[in-house]
Amino acid sequence: MDIFILEADNTGREQETPIGLLSPAKNNIVFLYILCAIVTTLPLLQVYKFERGMRMLFTCLAVVMLGYSSTSAQTIQHLTQNRPATLPAIFPAPVSIELGKGSIVLGRSVVLIASPETGTETVELVRNALTLAGVESITVAKQLPQHPDVPHIIMGTGEAAIVRTALTKSGAALDSSTEGYTIAGIVTGNGALITLAGHDADGLFHAAQTFRQLAQRKVIPALLIKDHPLMPIRGTIEGFYGKPWSMTDREKHLGFLATVKANTYIYSPKDDPYARDRWREAYPATTLAELGKLVAVAKRNHVNFVYAISPGPTVCFSDSSDLHHLERKFAALRSIGVHSFYVALDDIEYTKWNCDLDKTTFGPSGAEAAGIAQARLLNALQANLKKNDPTAPPLIIVPTEYYDAKETPYKAALRKNLDSQIVVQWTGTDVVPPAISVPDARAATKAFGRKTLLWDNYPVNDYGQSAGRLLLAPYMKREAGLSGELAGILSNPMNQEVPSRVAVTGVVAFAWNDKGYDAERTWLAAARELAGGDEQATAALLTFFDTQHMAPTFGSQPWQVQAPKMKAMLDGVRDAIANGDATIRHEAIAGLSQYASAFTNAPDIIRAGIVDTSFALDARPWLDAMQLWGRALQLTAAGLNAADNGNAAAGRYFARAKRLAAEATAMKTIPGATRIGGPIKMADGVLDVFVADAPKLIAVDLIESVTITSEK
Repeated sequence: MDIFILEADNTGREQETPIGLLSPAKNNIVFLYILCAIVTTLPLLQVYKFERGMRMLFTCLAVVMLGYSSTSAQTIQHLTQNRPATLPAIFPAPVSIELGKGSIVLGRSVVLIASPETGTETVELVRNALTLAGVESITVAKQLPQHPDVPHIIMGTGEAAIVRTALTKSGAALDSSTEGYTIAGIVTGNGALITLAGHDADGLFHAAQTFRQLAQRKVIPALLIKDHPLMPIRGTIEGFYGKPWSMTDREKHLGFLATVKANTYIYSPKDDPYARDRWREAYPATTLAELGKLVAVAKRNHVNFVYAISPGPTVCFSDSSDLHHLERKFAALRSIGVHSFYVALDDIEYTKWNCDLDKTTFGPSGAEAAGIAQARLLNALQANLKKNDPTAPPLIIVPTEYYDAKETPYKAALRKNLDSQIVVQWTGTDVVPPAISVPDARAATKAFGRKTLLWDNYPVNDYGQSAGRLLLAPYMKREAGLSGELAGILSNPMNQEVPSRVAVTGVVAFAWNDKGYDAERTWLAAARELAGGDEQATAALLTFFDTQHMAPTFGSQPWQVQAPKMKAMLDGVRDAIANGDATIRHEAIAGLSQYASAFTNAPDIIRAGIVDTSFALDARPWLDAMQLWGRALQLTAAGLNAADNGNAAAGRYFARAKRLAAEATAMKTIPGATRIGGPIKMADGVLDVFVADAPKLIAVDLIESVTITSEK
């Protein structure tokens, strides 16, 4: 028999909780309810002698207590087989997920069996997920019992016999793709079997990340997940201009990348002199040690740390000494654990030589000659990498013409001369493209002679059109099917690391499974992750994200519009005032007032509810401006309400709203935080326009002499 208690969570929502998962205090309350229920039946015992009746009562209580204790240890604690199971939301969306029969409650006791090759970081991830799920006892075992009476979690790669056995028992097969994994959860009588099976160590780590999400539910449905990435390279490139991330930022970012199943981080900060202006010089020992620590963090998170160097402005392509400088730099990085390397030849002048030797070797300067010269140097580096580390990933480059797929002499020279193993990056149809289609990527494949690695300049905010903005819209307008034409996608994030996660979550989810990607749901998941699952903080974040929804390009037209949800709401208010009767106007203005209050309160909710306080620090001026705009909108709603009632005090409300709007408009970004600072943009073109237009929506004799006791 399944027993559930209806209780309220911390947001006031009712939820059913298995009785075995209740706290001891709540268990006592349940017991008292049972006792009261039995006592109320005593009048029915009057036909018996009192002594016999009491014996029956205490016998009943003993049976209840014994039965509850037994059931808590087994069925009630762990299983609920007769309730409808619901498909869990997993991000990135798995390639395949199917519900099985029954559901699993982890309860307070779980047995964990990890095959010997399982990494400690993967085991730790599963343990932490179990602890957060309320599991108090995790017993380590080596063998799988014939009939598990508590949940057993088996984890390892397909090489382990116990994993293969568990998959067979579950009627499942191992995903055979690189980085792939299978999760099979089945009910076994009074117990359960959950198998986390990786095709390789990375796949097993991804399985653990998926289990982390599953364990956030009190009840896990029996299910089968077979999953793998559709693009081999997924992650970020720290390639923005302006204030770089700190080493602490980078370490936290690597931990975040692991949670979304990213596998690549390219270290390419513009302020590292030893990777740019002084690229020929060796790193100081202290700096090399710091990088080594970062490489170790990346490894623990199953993220490939790629070191990028930018020799383009001064390199002599035909000078063997410059080649040796690059090889020595790579050797030094290899000594601290770096196995992947990257050469950036973007944002340079390539129609003139940096040395006379190049002119002698390659002839007059020009686009075609530059392509030939670059290919020669890059091929030599690729050969050196393979010689020193045969298992190393191929060299990655960003060419000088990275921003389109048009046929040019430069691209033709690269295509003809560049080693076919070298990976070429490409930003799409422009530096910041409004959209990328499958035909666009196919054209790039043709132009560069290989599938390209997309450098997506979103949500980077280091260019003029992005001044004063955090770019927090969902990742959109990249066509499903791009996985067939791209080697992967790397996001170029903002100077603000934690706010960047909103968009990066979408970028990586799309790269993992572009065919199953849902932009809005992934956006919601990113907000919920930042809020630690708190629904009030999640809602506040989404309200804030909407004010930073505009995604600019290098031109005058953005590729994502500003504040679409707010605009729809404010347009509804305008329509109600213009076309509705008095009741409709009143309801619309009341709704606006309610929205304005939630908008004003959102920054405080975010500051209090966010998991990583760095988000609130990075977004401080935007959150401060949001509160001012919220107060202005509250006063605007009050003004509309007064005007709708023929109250001339409306003018006072509108005047104060105007002053607060001016104060909010004057707020500036944090000095030095971004390459281009300036006034904070907050739902611009939507919120400011409505506040300015509101006094003209309802005609009334406005006066400003009425005293208003509160502006909030």
